Amino acid sequence: MAESDAVRGSGDEQERTGPITFLRQAIAELRKVVWPTQEQLITYFLVVMVFVIVLMTLVSLLDLGFGKLVFEIFATNTKQ
Repeated sequence: MAESDAVRGSGDEQERTGPITFLRQAIAELRKVVWPTQEQLITYFLVVMVFVIVLMTLVSLLDLGFGKLVFEIFATNTKQ
């Protein structure tokens, strides 16, 4: 049994869907979607922006700290 047969659940050959039928099915599926309200959309946007800003700050601070550490390790003047 081929791997694709196991995924589809049957060994029968299925006919390919035409572009018009595919488009109709896609539109029918999009009509079933529960779209978020404007209030939910704004809330989600704000949550994502706060999360991104927090992560940007964390990564920037780590980058600054590791940069200074590497500079201290490799840029020391050793008198011999």
